[in-house]
Order: sequence, then C-alpha cells, then structure tokens
Amino acid sequence: MKRFVSGESRSQATLFPELLDDFVSEDNPIRAIEAFVEALDLRQLGFNP
Repeated sequence: MKRFVSGESRSQATLFPELLDDFVSEDNPIRAIEAFVEALDLRQLGFNP
C-alpha cells in the first residue's frame, strides 16, 4: 500500500481560464440577462433555490 496519494502535477498549466466568467467580455449582452435573473425572487416564482 502506498503511503502518499499521487495526483496531477502542480506545475501543469491549464488550457482554460479558471472561471467561466473569464470567457465573457464585459460588454456582452449576457451580462444584462445575468443581472435581470439575479434580481428575480425565485422563491416567489415557485422555485426552491
């Protein structure tokens, strides 16, 4: 039995940004949609967040 768990190399670079938000520019229309949805009261609309 091994004493240590082996995993991914810490020096390995990633191919993608760490956050999905990094893919979307600041002037993208999806920002307005996100702001609208965030302002909704989901409980009042019948959702259980």
